[in-house]
Amino acid sequence: MSKLFALLPKLCALSALGLATTLTAQATGLRGPEASSKQRMNFEEKALSLEGSWIMTSAYEVRADGTLTTNYGEHPNGLLMVDRNGRYSLQIFRAARPRFVTGDKARGTAEEYREATLGSSTHTGHLLVDSAQGKLIFKIETASFPNWEGTQQVREYTYKNGTLTYQVPAGASGNGTIAYSIWQRLP
Repeated sequence: MSKLFALLPKLCALSALGLATTLTAQATGLRGPEASSKQRMNFEEKALSLEGSWIMTSAYEVRADGTLTTNYGEHPNGLLMVDRNGRYSLQIFRAARPRFVTGDKARGTAEEYREATLGSSTHTGHLLVDSAQGKLIFKIETASFPNWEGTQQVREYTYKNGTLTYQVPAGASGNGTIAYSIWQRLP
């Protein structure tokens, strides 16, 4: 499958039918007339479905200068839920975020608000999967970062053995950082 993803950028210019034929040939080892329309249909039916619940297993960032960070800590808490219509809810939290000393979220200190905001990322909306291009399309309706609301964001992804990995492009962060999120499908 990884060979398939490596080939995708070269195949983007092909028509939908040509792409399906080429991908079927790569996946099945069949070429030319041997890659029948029935085989193409079987390959296309295997498009990734994200329906269900996913738990975050890892998250890390690569800053514009190349340094590696983990803004959500070594073991972030995250949950992604997707229904059959593609409506999703995604939450990511840094583990062990500091509690507000007053116990009242309306009376936090500047540092407490900063940690609460930077230690979490949430958004909801509709999620589309473009399996042929290896892209997830998040149509964000609400978000903890208000600048994302009403936007459409595309993430390149890979999927293998129940593990979904996608990257948040540098433009989404506003500071040149590329974030990687790794999710495991729950049974």
